[in-house]
Amino acid sequence: MAVRAVRGATQVDADDRQQILDATTELLEAVLSRNALSHEDLISVVFTATPDLRAEFPAYAARQMGIVDVPLLCAAEIDVPGAMPRVLRLLAHVETPGPRADVRHVYLRGAAGLRTDLPK
Repeated sequence: MAVRAVRGATQVDADDRQQILDATTELLEAVLSRNALSHEDLISVVFTATPDLRAEFPAYAARQMGIVDVPLLCAAEIDVPGAMPRVLRLLAHVETPGPRADVRHVYLRGAAGLRTDLPK
């Protein structure tokens, strides 16, 4: 079984607790679904938020999904001038039998504009 890394991002409309939780849940579910993974395949997940998002920890959404036995970490993205605002990102380390080329990174909502090179 190989260890792979899966990236993802999404954008919310406002620094609102429920929007952060809902968008993070949607993103994590999409990452798992598109890569045929279950929460048992997760090794760890690093969540980041742009500095304009402070209403909730994105990792709390994963805990609400029942992911309670996986190390989770939240961090702030660097505040780059002109960067897309209100973005939540994740980097999930997973166990999967598939090759690296089969990993499907997930960019939702406005964050899809960050990776126009990826298939939808």
